[in-house]
Amino acid sequence: MTATPAESTAAAIARLGPWFHNLHLPGGMETAPDHPLGDFPLYKWRVLANLLPQNLAGWRALDIGCNAGFYSFELARRGAIVTGIDVDQHYLEQARWAAREFGLEHAIEFRRQQVYELVREAEPFDLVLFMGVFYHLRYPLLGLDIVARLVRQVLVFQSLTVPGDGVAPVEEDRPLDDRQALARADWPSLAFIERCMAGDPTNWWVPNHAAVEALLRSSGLHVVQRPGHEIYLCEPGPAQSADAPPYDITPELLAATGARH
Repeated sequence: MTATPAESTAAAIARLGPWFHNLHLPGGMETAPDHPLGDFPLYKWRVLANLLPQNLAGWRALDIGCNAGFYSFELARRGAIVTGIDVDQHYLEQARWAAREFGLEHAIEFRRQQVYELVREAEPFDLVLFMGVFYHLRYPLLGLDIVARLVRQVLVFQSLTVPGDGVAPVEEDRPLDDRQALARADWPSLAFIERCMAGDPTNWWVPNHAAVEALLRSSGLHVVQRPGHEIYLCEPGPAQSADAPPYDITPELLAATGARH
């Protein structure tokens, strides 16, 4: 019996395509060298690389919307034990194949999972990447609230945003009949996409910069740094912080997710 030759890297890349992550594989091949966004997501990682610890040994990391695993691989190379989740089986097949190519399959678990299902996670993660997912969620603040409660040390948040950097002063209260400020460009707002954006029906909500900061604060997170366009580095805020939600959202969160204490 003649042995079947192993599938070549080029053949595997073609079979598993199309690719949204351009992975630089051992041996020099790339999965999406002609990516319309350039060398994506390497150029985004370069914004973050020096802001995260070089040694992540002992850290648990969560990569939400992991796609083909680019960020998961970078974290695993630094010693983290990584969980990558995505709803698209196609991307997960790419990620599992690439993990074997990189020799990192021992350090990463890839799961097909919705953001909302993370409410059942028993333990927090030291580092959470929540990049390129928020605006794809039909229920974005619910997703963010779930994610925020899983962050032990660092959250990296990235979202498509409405142009503009204005931020209105935070108000403690506002009269019901005084609503003019809500129409200003610097008021925290989310634009709703009823049908499609860029041909994608899962693009639902696009926040402005003011809304991103306000939503993160409302979920109990503190924005430490804004290192690049649409990227926010966050950490959990103190429980008694002035930025904390004005009441305990736990009962509503548990009811919305069908979870229990």
